[in-house]
Amino acid sequence: MNDCLLPTENCLRAPAPAAPPPSEGAGGRCSFLLGKTLSELTAVAEQAGLPAFAGKQMADWLYRKKVATIAEMSNLPKAARAALSAQYEVGGFAPVKVQRSQDGVKKYLFPTLSGNFIETVMIPEAERATLCVSSQAGCRMGCRFCMTARQGFQANLSAGEIIAQFSRSEECGHLTNAVYMGMGEPLDNIDEVLKSLEILTAPWGWAWSPRRITVSTIGVLPSLRRFLDESRCHVAVSLHDPFAAGRQELMPMQKAWPLSGVIALLKQYDFSGQRRVSFEYILFAGVNDSPRHASELAGLLRGLECRVNLIRFHPIPGSPLRPAGEAQLEQFKNHLLRQGLLTTICASRGQDISAACGLLSTEGREGITKN
Repeated sequence: MNDCLLPTENCLRAPAPAAPPPSEGAGGRCSFLLGKTLSELTAVAEQAGLPAFAGKQMADWLYRKKVATIAEMSNLPKAARAALSAQYEVGGFAPVKVQRSQDGVKKYLFPTLSGNFIETVMIPEAERATLCVSSQAGCRMGCRFCMTARQGFQANLSAGEIIAQFSRSEECGHLTNAVYMGMGEPLDNIDEVLKSLEILTAPWGWAWSPRRITVSTIGVLPSLRRFLDESRCHVAVSLHDPFAAGRQELMPMQKAWPLSGVIALLKQYDFSGQRRVSFEYILFAGVNDSPRHASELAGLLRGLECRVNLIRFHPIPGSPLRPAGEAQLEQFKNHLLRQGLLTTICASRGQDISAACGLLSTEGREGITKN
Protein backbone atom coordinates (compact mmCIF):
# COMPACT_ATOMS: atom_id res chain seq x y z
CA MET A 1 0.00 0.00 0.00
CA ASN A 2 2.93 2.36 0.45
CA ASP A 3 2.88 3.39 -3.20
CA CYS A 4 -0.58 4.88 -2.57
CA LEU A 5 0.52 7.06 0.29
CA LEU A 6 0.65 10.82 -0.07
CA PRO A 7 3.91 12.53 0.91
CA THR A 8 3.82 14.22 4.29
CA GLU A 9 4.61 17.62 2.86
CA ASN A 10 1.37 17.47 0.88
CA CYS A 11 -0.67 17.65 4.07
CA LEU A 12 -2.37 20.91 4.89
CA ARG A 13 0.39 23.44 5.36
CA ALA A 14 -1.42 26.42 6.86
CA PRO A 15 -3.19 26.30 10.22
CA ALA A 16 -6.95 26.00 10.10
CA PRO A 17 -9.28 27.97 12.36
CA ALA A 18 -9.30 26.44 15.84
CA ALA A 19 -13.09 26.70 16.04
CA PRO A 20 -16.02 27.62 13.79
CA PRO A 21 -16.66 31.32 13.30
CA PRO A 22 -19.54 32.44 15.53
CA SER A 23 -21.73 33.26 12.52
CA GLU A 24 -21.51 29.75 11.12
CA GLY A 25 -23.85 26.92 11.87
CA ALA A 26 -25.45 24.15 9.87
CA GLY A 27 -26.20 26.58 7.07
CA GLY A 28 -22.55 27.56 6.86
CA ARG A 29 -21.59 24.19 5.43
CA CYS A 30 -22.13 25.45 1.88
CA SER A 31 -19.04 27.66 2.30
CA PHE A 32 -16.76 24.62 2.44
CA LEU A 33 -15.06 23.48 -0.76
CA LEU A 34 -13.66 20.52 1.15
CA GLY A 35 -16.18 17.70 0.85
CA LYS A 36 -17.47 18.66 -2.59
CA THR A 37 -17.39 16.05 -5.32
CA LEU A 38 -15.91 16.65 -8.76
CA SER A 39 -19.32 17.42 -10.25
CA GLU A 40 -20.03 19.90 -7.47
CA LEU A 41 -16.64 21.58 -7.89
CA THR A 42 -17.25 21.80 -11.65
CA ALA A 43 -20.53 23.59 -10.93
CA VAL A 44 -18.72 25.98 -8.57
CA ALA A 45 -16.14 26.70 -11.28
CA GLU A 46 -18.78 27.43 -13.90
CA GLN A 47 -20.69 29.71 -11.52
CA ALA A 48 -17.44 31.64 -11.02
CA GLY A 49 -17.05 32.05 -14.79
CA LEU A 50 -14.29 29.47 -15.06
CA PRO A 51 -14.11 26.65 -17.61
CA ALA A 52 -15.47 23.31 -16.46
CA PHE A 53 -11.97 21.78 -16.19
CA ALA A 54 -11.23 24.21 -13.34
CA GLY A 55 -13.37 21.91 -11.17
CA LYS A 56 -10.79 19.16 -11.59
CA GLN A 57 -8.01 21.64 -10.85
CA MET A 58 -9.74 22.56 -7.59
CA ALA A 59 -10.15 18.87 -6.72
CA ASP A 60 -6.42 18.39 -7.27
CA TRP A 61 -5.60 21.27 -4.91
CA LEU A 62 -8.06 20.09 -2.27
CA TYR A 63 -7.50 16.33 -2.23
CA ARG A 64 -4.00 15.76 -3.55
CA LYS A 65 -2.05 18.88 -2.70
CA LYS A 66 -4.28 19.53 0.33
CA VAL A 67 -3.97 23.29 0.35
CA ALA A 68 -5.46 25.26 3.21
CA THR A 69 -6.52 28.36 1.27
CA ILE A 70 -8.04 29.18 -2.12
CA ALA A 71 -5.22 31.68 -2.66
CA GLU A 72 -2.81 28.73 -3.01
CA MET A 73 -4.64 27.40 -6.09
CA SER A 74 -2.08 29.09 -8.31
CA ASN A 75 -3.24 27.73 -11.68
CA LEU A 76 -6.58 29.52 -11.29
CA PRO A 77 -6.72 33.17 -12.40
CA LYS A 78 -6.11 35.61 -9.56
CA ALA A 79 -9.47 37.31 -10.09
CA ALA A 80 -11.24 33.93 -9.99
CA ARG A 81 -9.50 33.04 -6.74
CA ALA A 82 -10.65 36.32 -5.25
CA ALA A 83 -14.22 35.70 -6.40
CA LEU A 84 -14.19 32.17 -4.98
CA SER A 85 -12.74 33.38 -1.68
CA ALA A 86 -15.66 35.79 -1.31
CA GLN A 87 -18.10 32.85 -1.26
CA TYR A 88 -16.10 29.83 -0.14
CA GLU A 89 -13.27 28.67 2.04
CA VAL A 90 -11.31 25.43 1.83
CA GLY A 91 -12.83 24.35 5.14
CA GLY A 92 -11.96 21.97 7.91
CA PHE A 93 -10.93 22.86 11.44
CA ALA A 94 -7.74 22.03 13.27
CA PRO A 95 -8.07 19.78 16.33
CA VAL A 96 -8.39 21.67 19.58
CA LYS A 97 -6.91 18.82 21.63
CA VAL A 98 -4.72 15.77 20.98
CA GLN A 99 -4.27 12.94 23.50
CA ARG A 100 -1.65 10.21 23.25
CA SER A 101 -2.05 6.74 24.71
CA GLN A 102 0.76 4.68 26.21
CA ASP A 103 0.27 2.18 23.37
CA GLY A 104 0.70 4.79 20.63
CA VAL A 105 -2.97 5.46 19.89
CA LYS A 106 -3.80 9.13 19.38
CA LYS A 107 -7.18 10.80 19.92
CA TYR A 108 -8.13 14.11 18.30
CA LEU A 109 -10.87 16.46 19.42
CA PHE A 110 -12.32 18.42 16.48
CA PRO A 111 -14.86 21.26 16.54
CA THR A 112 -17.70 21.14 14.03
CA LEU A 113 -19.77 23.65 12.12
CA SER A 114 -22.77 22.89 14.32
CA GLY A 115 -20.87 24.12 17.37
CA ASN A 116 -20.35 20.61 18.74
CA PHE A 117 -17.27 18.41 18.98
CA ILE A 118 -16.24 15.01 17.65
CA GLU A 119 -13.44 12.59 18.45
CA THR A 120 -11.21 10.87 15.90
CA VAL A 121 -8.75 8.09 16.73
CA MET A 122 -5.51 7.17 14.97
CA ILE A 123 -4.39 3.58 15.57
CA PRO A 124 -0.76 2.81 14.62
CA GLU A 125 0.49 -0.69 13.82
CA ALA A 126 3.71 -2.01 12.36
CA GLU A 127 2.90 -1.25 8.73
CA ARG A 128 -0.44 0.48 9.09
CA ALA A 129 -1.90 3.71 10.36
CA THR A 130 -5.68 3.45 10.65
CA LEU A 131 -7.91 6.45 11.20
CA CYS A 132 -11.17 5.81 13.06
CA VAL A 133 -13.44 8.63 11.91
CA SER A 134 -16.74 9.99 13.19
CA SER A 135 -19.79 10.55 11.00
CA GLN A 136 -22.01 12.35 13.53
CA ALA A 137 -21.73 14.46 16.64
CA GLY A 138 -23.34 12.08 19.10
CA CYS A 139 -25.63 9.25 18.02
CA ARG A 140 -29.35 8.47 18.04
CA MET A 141 -29.08 4.64 18.07
CA GLY A 142 -29.17 4.28 21.88
CA CYS A 143 -26.90 1.21 22.26
CA ARG A 144 -26.67 0.41 25.99
CA PHE A 145 -22.92 -0.22 25.99
CA CYS A 146 -21.75 2.94 24.20
CA MET A 147 -20.71 6.29 25.67
CA THR A 148 -21.47 8.11 22.42
CA ALA A 149 -25.08 6.92 22.61
CA ARG A 150 -25.38 8.33 26.13
CA GLN A 151 -24.80 11.88 24.96
CA GLY A 152 -27.59 11.59 22.38
CA PHE A 153 -27.60 13.05 18.91
CA GLN A 154 -26.42 16.57 18.10
CA ALA A 155 -25.78 16.78 14.34
CA ASN A 156 -24.79 14.97 11.19
CA LEU A 157 -21.35 15.80 9.84
CA SER A 158 -20.94 17.12 6.32
CA ALA A 159 -18.68 15.27 3.90
CA GLY A 160 -16.21 18.14 4.38
CA GLU A 161 -16.14 17.62 8.14
CA ILE A 162 -15.53 13.90 7.60
CA ILE A 163 -12.72 14.48 5.10
CA ALA A 164 -11.20 17.14 7.37
CA GLN A 165 -10.56 14.44 9.97
CA PHE A 166 -8.16 12.88 7.47
CA SER A 167 -6.65 16.11 6.17
CA ARG A 168 -6.17 17.72 9.57
CA SER A 169 -4.65 14.74 11.35
CA GLU A 170 -0.91 14.86 11.90
CA GLU A 171 -0.63 11.52 10.07
CA CYS A 172 -2.51 12.55 6.93
CA GLY A 173 0.43 11.68 4.69
CA HIS A 174 0.95 8.26 6.27
CA LEU A 175 -2.57 6.92 6.70
CA THR A 176 -3.07 3.47 5.19
CA ASN A 177 -6.61 2.57 6.27
CA ALA A 178 -9.82 4.06 7.60
CA VAL A 179 -12.70 2.72 9.65
CA TYR A 180 -15.97 4.59 10.03
CA MET A 181 -16.31 3.39 13.61
CA GLY A 182 -16.03 6.63 15.55
CA MET A 183 -18.93 8.66 16.90
CA GLY A 184 -22.30 8.13 15.27
CA GLU A 185 -24.00 5.62 12.97
CA PRO A 186 -22.54 6.16 9.48
CA LEU A 187 -25.63 4.89 7.65
CA ASP A 188 -27.81 7.33 9.59
CA ASN A 189 -25.91 10.00 7.62
CA ILE A 190 -25.81 8.07 4.35
CA ASP A 191 -25.64 10.94 1.83
CA GLU A 192 -22.63 12.66 3.41
CA VAL A 193 -20.87 9.38 4.18
CA LEU A 194 -21.23 8.21 0.56
CA LYS A 195 -19.88 11.57 -0.65
CA SER A 196 -16.87 11.24 1.63
CA LEU A 197 -16.24 7.68 0.40
CA GLU A 198 -16.41 8.89 -3.19
CA ILE A 199 -13.80 11.55 -2.43
CA LEU A 200 -11.52 9.05 -0.71
CA THR A 201 -11.71 6.46 -3.50
CA ALA A 202 -12.12 8.51 -6.72
CA PRO A 203 -9.09 9.04 -8.98
CA TRP A 204 -9.64 12.80 -8.76
CA GLY A 205 -9.76 12.55 -4.93
CA TRP A 206 -7.53 10.68 -2.53
CA ALA A 207 -7.46 7.70 -4.94
CA TRP A 208 -7.57 5.07 -2.19
CA SER A 209 -8.66 1.54 -2.92
CA PRO A 210 -12.08 0.79 -1.35
CA ARG A 211 -10.36 -2.18 0.31
CA ARG A 212 -8.63 0.26 2.64
CA ILE A 213 -11.93 1.44 4.14
CA THR A 214 -14.45 -0.28 6.43
CA VAL A 215 -17.81 1.23 7.34
CA SER A 216 -19.53 0.05 10.52
CA THR A 217 -23.30 -0.08 11.01
CA ILE A 218 -25.90 -1.54 13.32
CA GLY A 219 -27.83 -2.38 10.14
CA VAL A 220 -29.89 0.61 9.01
CA LEU A 221 -31.66 -1.37 6.32
CA PRO A 222 -32.66 1.20 3.67
CA SER A 223 -29.27 2.88 3.86
CA LEU A 224 -27.39 -0.42 4.01
CA ARG A 225 -28.72 -1.40 0.60
CA ARG A 226 -27.65 1.97 -0.80
CA PHE A 227 -24.21 1.57 0.70
CA LEU A 228 -23.79 -1.93 -0.74
CA ASP A 229 -24.95 -0.77 -4.17
CA GLU A 230 -23.07 2.53 -4.37
CA SER A 231 -19.79 1.71 -2.63
CA ARG A 232 -17.22 -1.09 -2.77
CA CYS A 233 -15.88 -0.49 0.74
CA HIS A 234 -15.97 -3.20 3.39
CA VAL A 235 -18.86 -3.36 5.85
CA ALA A 236 -18.81 -4.29 9.55
CA VAL A 237 -22.10 -5.06 11.25
CA SER A 238 -22.51 -4.52 15.00
CA LEU A 239 -24.26 -7.73 16.04
CA HIS A 240 -23.60 -8.43 19.77
CA ASP A 241 -26.40 -10.94 20.31
CA PRO A 242 -27.83 -13.46 17.80
CA PHE A 243 -31.21 -13.64 19.59
CA ALA A 244 -33.67 -10.89 18.69
CA ALA A 245 -34.85 -10.26 22.27
CA GLY A 246 -31.34 -10.17 23.67
CA ARG A 247 -30.11 -7.89 20.91
CA GLN A 248 -32.99 -5.51 21.45
CA GLU A 249 -32.06 -5.21 25.13
CA LEU A 250 -28.58 -4.12 24.10
CA MET A 251 -29.52 -2.26 20.92
CA PRO A 252 -33.03 -0.74 20.86
CA MET A 253 -32.85 -0.16 17.11
CA GLN A 254 -33.16 -3.94 16.66
CA LYS A 255 -36.91 -3.28 16.76
CA ALA A 256 -36.77 -0.96 13.74
CA TRP A 257 -34.17 -2.92 11.78
CA PRO A 258 -34.21 -6.59 12.84
CA LEU A 259 -30.99 -8.54 12.51
CA SER A 260 -32.81 -11.19 10.48
CA GLY A 261 -33.51 -8.58 7.79
CA VAL A 262 -29.91 -7.37 7.85
CA ILE A 263 -28.56 -10.89 7.37
CA ALA A 264 -31.10 -11.62 4.62
CA LEU A 265 -29.99 -8.48 2.76
CA LEU A 266 -26.29 -9.28 3.12
CA LYS A 267 -26.85 -12.75 1.71
CA GLN A 268 -27.99 -11.13 -1.55
CA TYR A 269 -24.45 -9.81 -2.12
CA ASP A 270 -21.19 -11.53 -3.02
CA PHE A 271 -18.47 -11.29 -0.36
CA SER A 272 -16.28 -14.07 -1.71
CA GLY A 273 -13.98 -11.69 -3.57
CA GLN A 274 -12.22 -8.50 -2.56
CA ARG A 275 -15.07 -7.00 -0.58
CA ARG A 276 -15.45 -8.18 3.00
CA VAL A 277 -18.26 -8.31 5.55
CA SER A 278 -17.45 -8.76 9.21
CA PHE A 279 -19.52 -8.89 12.39
CA GLU A 280 -18.56 -7.09 15.59
CA TYR A 281 -19.48 -8.94 18.77
CA ILE A 282 -18.81 -7.50 22.24
CA LEU A 283 -18.89 -10.19 24.93
CA PHE A 284 -20.74 -9.28 28.14
CA ALA A 285 -20.39 -11.60 31.13
CA GLY A 286 -23.51 -13.71 31.63
CA VAL A 287 -25.41 -11.90 28.87
CA ASN A 288 -24.29 -13.10 25.43
CA ASP A 289 -21.24 -15.27 26.05
CA SER A 290 -22.70 -18.77 26.41
CA PRO A 291 -22.25 -21.78 24.11
CA ARG A 292 -25.94 -21.34 23.23
CA HIS A 293 -25.19 -17.88 21.91
CA ALA A 294 -22.15 -19.11 19.97
CA SER A 295 -24.18 -21.91 18.35
CA GLU A 296 -27.01 -19.56 17.43
CA LEU A 297 -24.53 -17.07 15.97
CA ALA A 298 -22.87 -19.75 13.86
CA GLY A 299 -26.25 -20.88 12.52
CA LEU A 300 -27.32 -17.32 11.78
CA LEU A 301 -24.20 -16.62 9.71
CA ARG A 302 -24.04 -19.99 7.96
CA GLY A 303 -23.70 -19.59 4.20
CA LEU A 304 -22.32 -16.08 4.43
CA GLU A 305 -18.63 -15.52 3.63
CA CYS A 306 -17.61 -13.45 6.65
CA ARG A 307 -15.53 -13.10 9.76
CA VAL A 308 -16.45 -12.44 13.39
CA ASN A 309 -14.46 -9.97 15.48
CA LEU A 310 -14.83 -10.56 19.20
CA ILE A 311 -14.39 -7.37 21.24
CA ARG A 312 -13.70 -6.84 24.93
CA PHE A 313 -16.26 -4.68 26.67
CA HIS A 314 -14.85 -1.51 28.20
CA PRO A 315 -17.07 -0.72 31.20
CA ILE A 316 -18.89 2.60 31.24
CA PRO A 317 -20.13 4.44 34.35
CA GLY A 318 -23.48 3.34 35.73
CA SER A 319 -23.85 0.34 33.44
CA PRO A 320 -24.70 -3.10 34.87
CA LEU A 321 -22.89 -4.73 31.94
CA ARG A 322 -19.54 -6.37 32.71
CA PRO A 323 -16.82 -7.71 30.41
CA ALA A 324 -16.51 -11.44 29.83
CA GLY A 325 -13.26 -12.94 31.09
CA GLU A 326 -10.33 -13.89 28.89
CA ALA A 327 -11.11 -17.61 29.24
CA GLN A 328 -14.68 -16.98 28.10
CA LEU A 329 -13.42 -15.01 25.09
CA GLU A 330 -11.20 -17.93 24.08
CA GLN A 331 -13.96 -20.49 24.57
CA PHE A 332 -16.40 -18.45 22.51
CA LYS A 333 -13.82 -17.99 19.75
CA ASN A 334 -12.98 -21.69 19.66
CA HIS A 335 -16.66 -22.63 19.51
CA LEU A 336 -17.12 -20.43 16.44
CA LEU A 337 -13.94 -21.74 14.83
CA ARG A 338 -15.19 -25.31 15.22
CA GLN A 339 -18.38 -24.20 13.45
CA GLY A 340 -16.28 -23.00 10.51
CA LEU A 341 -16.46 -19.26 11.24
CA LEU A 342 -13.27 -17.25 10.86
CA THR A 343 -13.03 -15.57 14.27
CA THR A 344 -10.53 -13.23 15.89
CA ILE A 345 -10.27 -11.46 19.26
CA CYS A 346 -9.59 -7.78 18.74
CA ALA A 347 -6.88 -6.09 20.76
CA SER A 348 -7.97 -3.23 23.01
CA ARG A 349 -6.11 -0.03 22.16
CA GLY A 350 -6.15 3.44 23.68
CA GLN A 351 -8.19 2.58 26.74
CA ASP A 352 -6.15 4.90 28.98
CA ILE A 353 -7.33 7.93 26.96
CA SER A 354 -10.90 6.64 26.46
CA ALA A 355 -10.22 5.94 22.79
CA ALA A 356 -11.16 2.25 22.86
CA CYS A 357 -14.36 0.75 21.44
CA GLY A 358 -17.48 2.29 22.95
CA LEU A 359 -15.71 5.01 24.95
CA LEU A 360 -15.82 7.99 22.58
CA SER A 361 -17.83 10.86 24.00
CA THR A 362 -17.66 14.64 23.98
CA GLU A 363 -20.46 15.17 26.48
CA GLY A 364 -19.60 18.01 28.81
CA ARG A 365 -17.30 19.77 26.32
CA GLU A 366 -17.95 23.47 25.99
CA GLY A 367 -20.25 24.00 23.02
CA ILE A 368 -21.97 20.62 23.16
CA THR A 369 -25.71 20.95 22.79
CA LYS A 370 -27.56 18.97 25.44
CA ASN A 371 -30.66 17.06 24.49
